[in-house]
Amino acid sequence: MVTVSGNTVYISILYMDNTKLATKPHYLILDGLRGVAAIIVVFFHLTEPLATGHLDNVVNHGYLAVDFFFLLSGFVIGYAYDDRWNKITIGSFLRRRFERLQPLVVLGMTLGAIGFYFTDSTIWPLIHTVPVWKMIIVMLIGYTIIPIPLSMDIRGWQEMHPLNSVGWSLFFEYIANILYALGLRKLSNKAMAFFVVLTGALLLHLAVTSPNGDVAGGWTLNVEHMRIGITRTLFPFFAGLLLSRVAKPTYIKNAFFWCSLLLAVVLLMPRIGGEEHLWMNGLYEAFCIIIVFPVIVYFGAGGVVHKQMANKICKLFGDLSYPLYMTHYVLVYFYVAWVSNHSGVTLWQALPNALLTFTGAIVLAYVSLKWYDEPVRAWLRKKLK
Repeated sequence: MVTVSGNTVYISILYMDNTKLATKPHYLILDGLRGVAAIIVVFFHLTEPLATGHLDNVVNHGYLAVDFFFLLSGFVIGYAYDDRWNKITIGSFLRRRFERLQPLVVLGMTLGAIGFYFTDSTIWPLIHTVPVWKMIIVMLIGYTIIPIPLSMDIRGWQEMHPLNSVGWSLFFEYIANILYALGLRKLSNKAMAFFVVLTGALLLHLAVTSPNGDVAGGWTLNVEHMRIGITRTLFPFFAGLLLSRVAKPTYIKNAFFWCSLLLAVVLLMPRIGGEEHLWMNGLYEAFCIIIVFPVIVYFGAGGVVHKQMANKICKLFGDLSYPLYMTHYVLVYFYVAWVSNHSGVTLWQALPNALLTFTGAIVLAYVSLKWYDEPVRAWLRKKLK
């Protein structure tokens, strides 16, 4: 079966609508790169509450990992399904995506609900005033990944998913998948290239004109964030799709190491331009999304893992990437509450709690994968077959 696990292709035999589909080679390095990006996201969220603003976060561009995820998603979706639409239907494709994405959406919202009242703190002082019935309604809506309006915000951060903040990117992931299935997949390569150039121009405009000089945003249900979210989604997803169609990956020695290093440099890069030249940072981010990320995926797809240890690392990173991304913020809420209750805490003072939270996130991701995600997906596969 060809399944997409957190945008990772796992290879075996797939029966869909009683049709046997041929297997395809497996991009193991792309699995590993997604894991690298997910780990950096966790570090970004652990350093974020210690920063005084958007200029001095130690992991300053960690949020760009989401744009990298979208690009990987488009590449893998195109690779896995683009030439198979004579054997699958829109419904069967969307069922496969539901099977892959939704179990961890539900788990993340449930864990967020369980921990919600325990994160009452100086940064979220009204949590204890939220009635249980309202929290449960927000959780049930979260199961559907449909954004909640600002009037139903129960945390105070204006998140569309206040029980698990990262849910916003899954909302846009679904939008991209639906657009692909309903019609954009039918575009010729030339038409797709035009669409990618157009959306790239919109992304560039967003980046250099943003009030904060970055592309961060997309997690609030209002016009501004919806514009940011859809702009951040359309270019990387469909650029990844186009890349899967036209690129002939070139072999590069030690591709996993070099691609991981480049990805880490991009995401850890300090703020560029400062407060006086915000557009410079926006230009940097647009360059990374439009140029650097496709290059990383291109070389990652052409790389080969020769050593058994590297093979195991890539597989482990790939397996953990989606569970880690979808469950880590449940623990980050506790960490943010602790930081807010200890005003003025420094990075070094917070380091033990940060490392404890990071370790807990890794353990939680592994347990979620083995005890929940894999069994639930196997059950859904039988039910939705």
